Amino acid sequence: MKRLWSPWRSAYIYSTGEKKVSGKGSLFTRLYQQENDEENLILWRGERVFVMMNLYPYNSGHVMIVPVREVANYEDLTEEEQTELSLTLARVIQWLKKALKPEGFNVGMNIGKVSGAGIPEHLHIHVVPRWAGDTNFMPTTCETKVISEALKDTYYRIRAVIQAEESVQKP
Repeated sequence: MKRLWSPWRSAYIYSTGEKKVSGKGSLFTRLYQQENDEENLILWRGERVFVMMNLYPYNSGHVMIVPVREVANYEDLTEEEQTELSLTLARVIQWLKKALKPEGFNVGMNIGKVSGAGIPEHLHIHVVPRWAGDTNFMPTTCETKVISEALKDTYYRIRAVIQAEESVQKP
């Protein structure tokens, strides 16, 4: 029998749910306000949106694009927020392509609790990189998804691509 050793997964398996972060507002709002980006897995901050990794990813490189302003419904976003979300989505896909070389992506939003939103008071876009063969028997037989790389390692790979892009853009 082969063994799969992934000790970092125990934090997910034994978690009791939402990360404990003090302050007011949604989990995203509280993490954003802390300005402790590496610990909170925040990859990039824009004027109206920010990008962070999902603490419990569906796949390596699973990130979320989150409006800075706490908004539950897409139609309540300003035109400027909608524009920055869309433009940031294009940037995120490029960053992930450079850092992780995925073969495809799942992109989506769960708006409202009944749609599966884990943080329904603060909408966000999920961007999940995909590779041929990234699914196997584990989710079906063991209700477990195997993530092949530690979160921090993935964070540093993506962050390096973002920093390289930002250094080119500065005069």
